[in-house]
Amino acid sequence: MSPTTSPRFTPMLSGITISIIVGLAALFLSEHYGAPAMLFALLLGIAVSFLYEGTKCKLGIDFTASHILRVGVALLGLRVAFGDLLVLGWRTGLLLVVAIVSTIGVGMLLAKAFGLQKRFGVLTGGAVGICGASAAMAISAVLPNDKNKDRDTLLTIIGVTAFSTIAMVLYPIVAGIFNLDEVSTSIFLGGTIHDVAQVVGAGYSVSEPAGDLATLTKLVRVAFLMPVVLCILLVFKLNIEQGVKAGGPKVPAFLVGFVLLMTINSLVSVPEFITSVAEDISRFALVISIAAIGMKSNLSQILTVGIRPIILLLLETLWIAGLILLALPYLSI
Repeated sequence: MSPTTSPRFTPMLSGITISIIVGLAALFLSEHYGAPAMLFALLLGIAVSFLYEGTKCKLGIDFTASHILRVGVALLGLRVAFGDLLVLGWRTGLLLVVAIVSTIGVGMLLAKAFGLQKRFGVLTGGAVGICGASAAMAISAVLPNDKNKDRDTLLTIIGVTAFSTIAMVLYPIVAGIFNLDEVSTSIFLGGTIHDVAQVVGAGYSVSEPAGDLATLTKLVRVAFLMPVVLCILLVFKLNIEQGVKAGGPKVPAFLVGFVLLMTINSLVSVPEFITSVAEDISRFALVISIAAIGMKSNLSQILTVGIRPIILLLLETLWIAGLILLALPYLSI
């Protein structure tokens, strides 16, 4: 290994290795105690979160929590086909659109009521409504620059990650309290939890079919990222040069991969051996990525930024959850 590559490769390898070890421990505990592997991975990751700050593992943990996660989600495309989209139906699609748009609107209204900037409401509402931290970064990239932009973006990312992690544990319990069937539970989880990783964790903690449908529902929400960001660009009247400088909204690569694999699975009969291997790789990738997300969690940071932004994020979270719950009986799935 050359001296120029060693300083970058070593910390990457260390973080990935730690994530794999925690993931294997979670799988071991899951097999022996019957609880969901992803929940064990999250809890074990939080327990060793000290490895994330101030160590050489940070770069590899970040890589695992983002890139390896996307690989795991993309491979799930081999488990579904276009025919499965009919399960959602047009009413579910319309509900997701209403949920996203209304959450952003509620965020703007609440931000004004709390004495915060409306753009902060757009940022938090978009993150809660679409896909968590990824949406926060994409929306932040096209918002007008000001002195609080970086702080607001960091706060939003920390907040949606924290609430999404809490939702991953609590929402399956909420679904049980409301006596939701498996399909309704899947749509509730996929339509309300902020980040893809936590949707995957919550869905597969219920059952494999619930995990598949929850992930599909979530990916439909993720697909709205580009049109929403483009609308935000239009509303704030950013010119073309600013949009190009900001990088512009891009379709997430894992979504492209998911759709591509789903297309292949829809058009041809994929050998069972391939789908089985892909499923195992996907499951392992998701377990170790959620372990990495647990290691990155630092919920105490939220307490240092004041109470109003936290309440705003909480109310947006409750809004989209309540809206989906109230609408579920009318979906006729």
